[in-house]
Amino acid sequence: MKLLLTSAGLYNKSIVKAFNDLVSLPKEKIHIAYIPTAANVEEGDKGWLIDDYINLKKEGYGCIDIVDISSIEKTIWLPRIKESNVIFVGGGNTFHLMHWFNKSGLSKILPELIKTRVYAGVSAGSCIVGPTIFNSVQNLFDEKYELKIKKGMGLVNLQIIPHLNSDYFPKIREENLEEASKDLKEPVYAIDDNSAVVVRDNKMTVVSEGKWRKFN
Repeated sequence: MKLLLTSAGLYNKSIVKAFNDLVSLPKEKIHIAYIPTAANVEEGDKGWLIDDYINLKKEGYGCIDIVDISSIEKTIWLPRIKESNVIFVGGGNTFHLMHWFNKSGLSKILPELIKTRVYAGVSAGSCIVGPTIFNSVQNLFDEKYELKIKKGMGLVNLQIIPHLNSDYFPKIREENLEEASKDLKEPVYAIDDNSAVVVRDNKMTVVSEGKWRKFN
């Protein structure tokens, strides 16, 4: 199992290198299925989502397909994901994303899919891989959604908290996370936009040109 868990996607050269090393293919053979579903309920400017696309495009990968699992049937999105060698899950509302992973059925088949594919997450796409998404650290984001889904996918036994020290998320600060993480048993990795957690089988490493902290 290979995962790249980021705060802001392929944000710098170190994260790009980590991504390319995980995929281990020539760029022209890298086929990405990008799932933007988490962004659908976010209001206002989507410049951050466009930046994700631009950062992928400028690397010259062979194919970047946009696959919204909430807007098309499984008979359409599943073959397109199977054609990919990277499942890239974008940011936005964590609860909305998890809702659609469950409703579409992708959460059930994803463990099998990522046996032969790299999973890359951006923000919410990184948060959902842990055991829970409704917990003392995740709730510091104050996300608004009518369904408070508690369980994540449980692919790894850790919590990812993106956007450390970001102006957009004033509660995501080390002192708040240190206190909130005491309610959790699993490790909490708080990463800024210049950092990423790399999971290769059971080994975890952090790639960073910025700031990150591990709690627990």
